[in-house]
Amino acid sequence: MAEAQHLPNGARHFRQVWLYSFFAHAALFALSLLSAFALKYEFRGWDSWLVQEYLTYLPLTLVVKLSVFGWSRVYRDSWKYVGLRDLFSITRATHISIFVCVAIYYLTQFVWMRFLPPTKVYWVPASVFLLDWLFTIAFVATARVGYRFYYEELRPLETGAEVRLLIIGAGDVGDSILREIVRTLEARYQVVGFLDDDERKQGGRIRGIEVLGPTEQIREMCERYHVDEVLIAMPSAPQRKIRHLVELCHGMNLRFRTVPAVSDLIEGRVQVSQIRPVDIEDLLGRDPVTLDTGAIGRYIQGKVVMVTGAGGSIGSEMCRQICRFKPRRLLLVERMENALFEINRELARSFPDIDCKPCVADIGDGVRVRWLLQAEKPTAIFHAAAHKHVPMMEWNPGEAIKNNIVGTRVLADAACECGVEKFVMISTDKAVNPTSVMGCTKRVAEMYVQQLAGATGAKTEFVTVRFGNVLGSSGSVVPIFKEQIARGGPVTVTHPDMIRYFMTIPEASQLVLQAGAMGRGGEIFMLDMGEPVKIMQLARDLITLSGLRPNEDIEIKFTGIRPGEKLFEELSITGEDASQTQHPKIGIVRKRPEDFAHVCASIDRLVAMADAAAPEEIRDQLRKAVPEYKPSVPGQPPAREPARKGTAASVAAQG
Repeated sequence: MAEAQHLPNGARHFRQVWLYSFFAHAALFALSLLSAFALKYEFRGWDSWLVQEYLTYLPLTLVVKLSVFGWSRVYRDSWKYVGLRDLFSITRATHISIFVCVAIYYLTQFVWMRFLPPTKVYWVPASVFLLDWLFTIAFVATARVGYRFYYEELRPLETGAEVRLLIIGAGDVGDSILREIVRTLEARYQVVGFLDDDERKQGGRIRGIEVLGPTEQIREMCERYHVDEVLIAMPSAPQRKIRHLVELCHGMNLRFRTVPAVSDLIEGRVQVSQIRPVDIEDLLGRDPVTLDTGAIGRYIQGKVVMVTGAGGSIGSEMCRQICRFKPRRLLLVERMENALFEINRELARSFPDIDCKPCVADIGDGVRVRWLLQAEKPTAIFHAAAHKHVPMMEWNPGEAIKNNIVGTRVLADAACECGVEKFVMISTDKAVNPTSVMGCTKRVAEMYVQQLAGATGAKTEFVTVRFGNVLGSSGSVVPIFKEQIARGGPVTVTHPDMIRYFMTIPEASQLVLQAGAMGRGGEIFMLDMGEPVKIMQLARDLITLSGLRPNEDIEIKFTGIRPGEKLFEELSITGEDASQTQHPKIGIVRKRPEDFAHVCASIDRLVAMADAAAPEEIRDQLRKAVPEYKPSVPGQPPAREPARKGTAASVAAQG
């Protein structure tokens, strides 16, 4: 006993379960033999055969059966998860043990009659062996199946299921989920039914749960059966299907959950712990990105790569994606030491073989930037550092100039001087016909890097990549909406007609890598942002996915357009030659002629006034540098119309 106390918890638990199973089987074996004798003698004459025959033969059958079942490892099999393989093991062990018992019994009988003096011996009738074989299989299998039935069907009724669940999809994944749910009491689900569009499945039952009808009846079924949660067990379903199901349930107090993607499932099996809430990315998600890994690997694998703004949403994801291509060293440049510490720790854990070097630095510090480039000699720079918050930069335009323009110029000039092979600048759709200080400063930075190599004769290939909003990035609308919903509302939308393009952070980062591989210098690449999304609809979807009702549980409140905002975004500028590339999700803008001397002079004037001039004076100077810049009037939408089909913007948006 003292020895058992020193065993690890797992070993002690296993030993305890093994002993329980051992003694339970011993009792079942004794009961099966007793039943065999009782049936043989038609439940009469107990006083004659119980002691003389049953108790005489019982020790032999217990020793043999317990030994054979232990040798077959039957005691290790879980009663809670008994299946066909367990029943086969029980049958096989029973066959072997009965055969051994019969062999020992008749061998003993032969020896007794041949070599020992005649005495009165009570022999076991031959039919008892057959009955014992039958009862052993029946009792052991029934005990295990009964335990599973109690655990899955009766015990949940005792504990009380709290969540009424409707499963969408009556296929292999739905069946696997149902099986896991009834086994896992912690889930505390009561499955009320399935919905499936396959007419052959409708009206049938899966593990006793009915397939109630097609998915179009989701609202009706949720109301009829008082459903609390909907589980979408269709990992290969397109996003438009999931969006349609969510829209059918607008205004209902439902929570939506889903399972991992097909690529994450193994043989169609999924565990309850893998079920996750349906996120907005599931509704706005897009097809997986196909990358030319060979082209990307040629300028990353085995090379020194630098990422600026490495602690930000885009910069950190760029670091993760770059590590997949095994650079020799990855330089993480970031001026916020806490953000830098977190991404460096994450990469060290996820990619222990990659040499990641955290560098605290401000890209506007020319001395520090040049020292880093000269010391580390990166072959590629991904420039993600920027001030990107539109209203904040309207209030602080001088800081937008110093970070977005000056920082880019310092880094680009240093890249030319140090012979960096490729410089990829991450820009924004807000640089197109800008109405904000942030967008205008990014446009000035685009103009500078687009002309720099040609004007200086540098060999560095400067590439710019433009895209719109990314889901979940810091300061973006989705995290703000989620925070407002968690507080109980209201959810604030600036304008009912506000429209934005969205893509996921991993997709944007992967396409930036691909565009960098395609660029030869001077191009502006535009990522296919898909279909535009109304912010109002985005807010409604997020409230619905939270199990609440828009404008009932959570109010949607309009606050008016903020300084610098547009109702819609564009992806190319008048006079730019927009066309498609060989990659279906990347478009390209050829150079629009710019006077590099004029660009440099404009930057010098902006730098001179960044710290002292009034915001209105800075905007006036930005307008001189970027003629298409038209500052928006707070509270009113800009005058421009959205891009129509066939325009450069629509070509860019379509890829």
